Amino acid sequence: DPEAVVCARTHTHSYTLYQGDITQKGYEKKRGKLLAPYIPQIQGVDPSLQIDNRIQASSQSALQGSKHNKSRVANTRDERFRSDLHTEAVQAALAKYKERKMPMPSKRRSVLVQSSVEACTPPDTSSASEDEGSLRRQGRLPHSTPYQGHGHPAVEHWFNRVIQGSSTSSSASSTSSHPGGRSVTTSNTTAHAALNANAAATALADLMAHTQLAPPDVTGLSERSSLHAERPQVASVRGITRGYNHHTNVMETADGVPVNSRVSSKIQQLLNTLKRPKRPPLREFFVDDFEELLDVQQPDPNQPKPEGQQMSPLEGEPLGVVTNWPPSLPAALQRWGTTQPKSPCLTALDNAGKPVYTLTYGKLWTRSQKLAYTLLNKLSTRNEPLLMPGDRVALVFPNNDPVMFMVAFYGCLLAELVPVPIEVPLTRKDAGSQQIGFLLGSCGVTLALTTDACQKGLPKAQTGEVATFKGWPRLLWFVTDGKHVVKPPKDWHPPMREASNDIAYIEYKTSKEGSTMGITVSHSAMLAHCHALTQACGYTEAETITNVLDFKREAGLWHGVLTSVMNRMHVISIPYSLMKVNPLSWIQKVHTYKARVAVVKSRDMHWSLLAQRDQRDISLTSLRMLIVADGANPWSISSCDAFLNVFQARGLRPEVICPCASSSEAMTVAIRRPPEMGVPPPGKAVLSMGGLSHSVIRVDTEEKLSVLTVQDVGQVLPGALICVVRVEGTPYLCQTDEVGEICMSSGSTGVAYYGLPGMTKNIFETIPVTSSGVPINDRPFTRTSLLGFLGPDNLVFVVGKMDGLMVVSGRRHNADDVVATALAVEPMKFVYRGRIAVFSVSVLHDERIVVVAEQRPDASEEDSFQWMSRVLQAIDSIHQVGVYCLALVPANTLPKAPLGGIHISETKQRFLEGALHPCNVLMCPHTCVTNLPKPRQKQPEVGPASMIVGNLVAGKRIAQACGRDVAQLEDNDQARKFLYIQDVLQWRAQATPDHPLFILLNAKGTVASTASCLQLHKRAERVGAALMGRLNTGDHVALVYPPGIDLIATFYGCLYAGCVPVTVRPPHPQNLATTLPTVKMIVEVSKSVCILTTQAIMKLLKSKEAAAAVDIKSWPMVLDTDDLPRKKSPQMYKPPTPEMLAYLDFSVSTTGILAGVKMSHAATSALCRSIKLQCELYPSRQIAICLDPYCGLGFALWCLCSVYSGHQSILVPPLELESNASLWLAAVSQYKVRVTFCSYSVMEMCTKGLGSQTEALRLRNVNLACVRTCMVVAEERPRIALTQSFSKIFKDLGLSPRAVSTTFGCRVNVAICLQGTSGPDPTTVYVDMRALRHDRVRLVERGSPHSLPLMESGKILPGVKVIIANTETKGPLGDSHLGEIWVSSPHNATGYYTVYGEEALHADHFNTKLSFGDTQTVWARTGYLGFLRRTELTDASGERHDALYVVGSLDETLELRGMRYHPIDIETSVIRSHKSIAECAVFTWTNLLVVVVELEGSEQEALDLVALVTNVVLEEHYLIVGVVVVVDPGVIPINSRGEKQRMHLRDGFLADQLDPIYVAYNM
Repeated sequence: DPEAVVCARTHTHSYTLYQGDITQKGYEKKRGKLLAPYIPQIQGVDPSLQIDNRIQASSQSALQGSKHNKSRVANTRDERFRSDLHTEAVQAALAKYKERKMPMPSKRRSVLVQSSVEACTPPDTSSASEDEGSLRRQGRLPHSTPYQGHGHPAVEHWFNRVIQGSSTSSSASSTSSHPGGRSVTTSNTTAHAALNANAAATALADLMAHTQLAPPDVTGLSERSSLHAERPQVASVRGITRGYNHHTNVMETADGVPVNSRVSSKIQQLLNTLKRPKRPPLREFFVDDFEELLDVQQPDPNQPKPEGQQMSPLEGEPLGVVTNWPPSLPAALQRWGTTQPKSPCLTALDNAGKPVYTLTYGKLWTRSQKLAYTLLNKLSTRNEPLLMPGDRVALVFPNNDPVMFMVAFYGCLLAELVPVPIEVPLTRKDAGSQQIGFLLGSCGVTLALTTDACQKGLPKAQTGEVATFKGWPRLLWFVTDGKHVVKPPKDWHPPMREASNDIAYIEYKTSKEGSTMGITVSHSAMLAHCHALTQACGYTEAETITNVLDFKREAGLWHGVLTSVMNRMHVISIPYSLMKVNPLSWIQKVHTYKARVAVVKSRDMHWSLLAQRDQRDISLTSLRMLIVADGANPWSISSCDAFLNVFQARGLRPEVICPCASSSEAMTVAIRRPPEMGVPPPGKAVLSMGGLSHSVIRVDTEEKLSVLTVQDVGQVLPGALICVVRVEGTPYLCQTDEVGEICMSSGSTGVAYYGLPGMTKNIFETIPVTSSGVPINDRPFTRTSLLGFLGPDNLVFVVGKMDGLMVVSGRRHNADDVVATALAVEPMKFVYRGRIAVFSVSVLHDERIVVVAEQRPDASEEDSFQWMSRVLQAIDSIHQVGVYCLALVPANTLPKAPLGGIHISETKQRFLEGALHPCNVLMCPHTCVTNLPKPRQKQPEVGPASMIVGNLVAGKRIAQACGRDVAQLEDNDQARKFLYIQDVLQWRAQATPDHPLFILLNAKGTVASTASCLQLHKRAERVGAALMGRLNTGDHVALVYPPGIDLIATFYGCLYAGCVPVTVRPPHPQNLATTLPTVKMIVEVSKSVCILTTQAIMKLLKSKEAAAAVDIKSWPMVLDTDDLPRKKSPQMYKPPTPEMLAYLDFSVSTTGILAGVKMSHAATSALCRSIKLQCELYPSRQIAICLDPYCGLGFALWCLCSVYSGHQSILVPPLELESNASLWLAAVSQYKVRVTFCSYSVMEMCTKGLGSQTEALRLRNVNLACVRTCMVVAEERPRIALTQSFSKIFKDLGLSPRAVSTTFGCRVNVAICLQGTSGPDPTTVYVDMRALRHDRVRLVERGSPHSLPLMESGKILPGVKVIIANTETKGPLGDSHLGEIWVSSPHNATGYYTVYGEEALHADHFNTKLSFGDTQTVWARTGYLGFLRRTELTDASGERHDALYVVGSLDETLELRGMRYHPIDIETSVIRSHKSIAECAVFTWTNLLVVVVELEGSEQEALDLVALVTNVVLEEHYLIVGVVVVVDPGVIPINSRGEKQRMHLRDGFLADQLDPIYVAYNM
């Protein structure tokens, strides 16, 4: 009899191979097209032929181009980050790369639309460091400035130089290793030609699938020819048409798998970029049995090492003794306020640059006295003064009101209160404002001082009071304007003390991680610092100084508020808001006030350059000192040089430019002295970036590409001692040619981080030691967070900051350097200059570099993508480091620091939380993740015999287990007398005719229909009679019914007539296109000669809509059973032997394979008996079933068990839950059911739909205390998270936490495990996920890293024996070893039902034997991996209980890097990575891992997911994601059992049918 197996996929394409996309010629053509816009056509020559000559030509023409370039419109380039040398270096580096095509991400149109209005306003063009400002400028400058002409090749030439390149190699010298990426294409072309030799396309596809793809399907038919079945029965698939013969173009991919679509061509490009050699091969290393060791990067033996002597600490000149130097800062104020009251102290300017107010020393003295008196005496709570000396007070003053700030600051000092100046919070969501709140809380601040205007502008609560900001303590706001302060009585004087070690003020600082610390400065340190600055800068009494910096902290505070008062200087304070309007303002004020000193940042010099044409008549001759406060930024040198270049003609002397280096912790570290002090000339060093990345100083000679030019920051501050120590570990002194962190010991540094003793010890109390470990000094040193070295002439050089340090694979890179390289990639059409953030994130035990830039609204996708790929190459070439992620965000969306600039730590935080909302993302994990574990090499397998011996020696038992023995279970089972289930029904119809067997509920929860034993028998008889006249015995009949009693009656009717029933899920009327082909396929494959159904479905099968999906003329005979005549069949059919076929069970596996299995009469009865014994089912029992009745255990419970055991089944069709989620649980409660069955989809519907309604259900008296076991029917690893959340949610309704368990069955045996009513509760173990990938089970403690919880799949059924076998050798395995689960039982299916007669292929699925040990027993292979473990619990029989754990289907596993992955594990990690990921599915395609995520949220979040998904899969699974696809909810197809259909998804993806929101191809 033609019994055999079927598995087929729903659409056999007739493949038409088409040649072109990948041939050499097509390649050239495509390439020519892409470049056409940038290449002037040479008459009559195919552009693709010109390219190669153009590349050489263009580098010369670029040089000529730059000469004519002077007249070009100037680009507002950020000069600080520019040096011509660097720009040329970047261009040269890029020119090295020949063309390489990278796949561009694809996105849905809607994602491109910038939704926010502000996205179209140009953002600040300020720079990258945190406090940089910006400048709003209308239009471009009319003429280029002279210094801007050098070496800027015109944009066109630029394009030609780096046509379309992209780097995946990480070494700069990689040009030779892959000449233009041609080799790949040629091999493909030959493949094409060979393939095209007119072979039958489909046969070819089969062949390909067999040869190339992962393990063949269970049923042996090839991947391609097989038909897919069971698309989801939901309408959300967006009408994917799945006809039978789509003639589609097929393209060849890397592995010779024919596919068809543009997706595949992109993946092909991606593979081509990945094929090139990445790095020198890693050294071999040992892989331990369990641990996959991450590769530790071995230091390169040729890397530069420091060779100098140990450095010796450097001392500044001693602090001079000054006669009548005041004993403290308040004393200085008192002196000037009383002896020189008319002397000007501070002039404030408005936004037009007009002086609005000049504060004299007299006014400052009297106003701060008033405030001090008011604070101490007039603020009280419950008659207690609010403030005591030493209390901390917040100063919240805007940047344009230095006068009020100065009064408040000195008022606090006079009152002996500690001022804590902070930024004005503008909104509740300011970047970093929460951290400021923590700082205020930890300092115990209860009072905030502010101005009237500022107080009015703060966000208010409903009460009209200032709102409480997130994370802030409750504050009392006090306005310090005149009318709120009182004049002190004549006899009150502020206390004047000598400067002590008490805290004078606290300055805030934001760390690299974004936390805010308060640095405490003592009175004595404040005084010593003023003293040292006065001496170093040669300040004299009554000098005029202009200050552009923030007066609340750092240099702006030290020079413009503290030292100035010490020396009775006059400060002209220039607010940031004025600089934005008029960047020349500070230069004009120097000219107007004949200022001797100016304190600026390189940004201010850069801005004034952009506008210098507007002013002819200014002179800078009065300046004796131009203090560049951020001289420690290595890129400040270009601003200084360019500024000097222009303003030397206006009287600026070169030697007055004085860069200085400082940090919040150490205050001023070094400053270049003014020329009159007779100091040595300034120094300049051209250092090799390669050397610096190894912390070694090498003056660069040969490699001109990657150099850093730095200027000195002068000499050490007077009275200070500095040294340079190693950055990590013990602070050993560096060698003279080594870069380290500068440490400083002096009376003028900060003292501590307020309230953080541990960090304070680390930073403020470092003890540097010599190489032998001896402390160099007994004084503690403060770490300055500046990285640098001491040069000749005792000059200090700084090459970077600790905050910007990124240590990647043991090499150090500076964020500012990377920013400079990115900015040197012209043209700047695509992103805003200076709105760029560079930081590193830690992924898989190493730092990874992330670059985020703001994209201009007018930049096209292609342009941006091209700019991004060039930035990658440039950074790769110059820094020899790969960028992990490059993201572009819409204009104005990066978080801003208080003074313009980008808030780096907040940007990083948003990136990691997936809240950055980029509009373009390029991830390059393949390039820069080089520490993955080595791919696992499969060892030659140990033979099965030695494995058994090994287990015996180790004292391990062989893993096998069995349910109770059926033969010994004597019970009064009447049904046992009958060999056939139909005989049982007839017997029950006679013995207990009115006993109710079935109750069917509708969506309202009311009874739709019932059937007693007799009624069921009568209805079955009618069907039997109708069939007997028409069909022969042994004919196959398809039953197409909705879940209900009709289905059951016709099933028995078929048995009465001797026909073989095949239950089929009816097509979904709203979704015929995807569901009807499945019905058709099952009918055809099962060789059904007749379809029994209802009138409604019969109409549907023959409808016009159906004709669009299938050929309706080829249906077999269709009978509707709605109105059958009441006719008794002459005689029942009696099968000759119980081994005869009873019914066929068709189901679609998760890999999309349709498999029908044959169930004999004997197996059917054995199955029912086994379930009856396990669940103790008797006629008096009621069970509730909420399952689909078409296949597997669901079918058995719905149609067979009640008839066999006589219990009453309450049938709840799962479809009805869509309109009434509480239907099933309400029924369970109403009928007081003890045993109930459901599917995962039902459980999910209840969890999601009823999670918040348990209270409402309780009010409706839903009580689940009656439930003893609730079993989820599944053919997969138990979904613990779902079962646990279900138990937790319904615990409130009385559900016992022990009630929920799962079952396990598969195609070869539909019921292997089932919890039942007795026996121990299911156990949960935790296994190491890494060991699992190596096919090993290693039990770990709950909560340990990489642990995976596995729940036992219920108890093994009576009569079932299970063994774990090695998949390769077929030998038995020991306890707790992972292998394939084999099963032997009377209710095993007898085989697949196939039309192709390939029994031999699958004989071993149903009758296979062990290769060693017990070689007699016949087993069936389940196709699932799992393990057995003997527990400490005892069974009902008193034996120790063996638990079976199912890990997953063998077919589903992914073989990657030689290891075995279960998709569900990767998916679980991905779903956890972001709150908006609703569902996820993974599959592989040409050894790339493709991750599809459903986005539940706005489409703006789509691109946030790319990095998070890539990170989590790297961290937890050591895999690099190749493609991330973001789709809408409901796109991932799910079958009726709630299992993901990953293969359908894969086909849909490759055929471009998913309509994704975004597809990212990771490089």
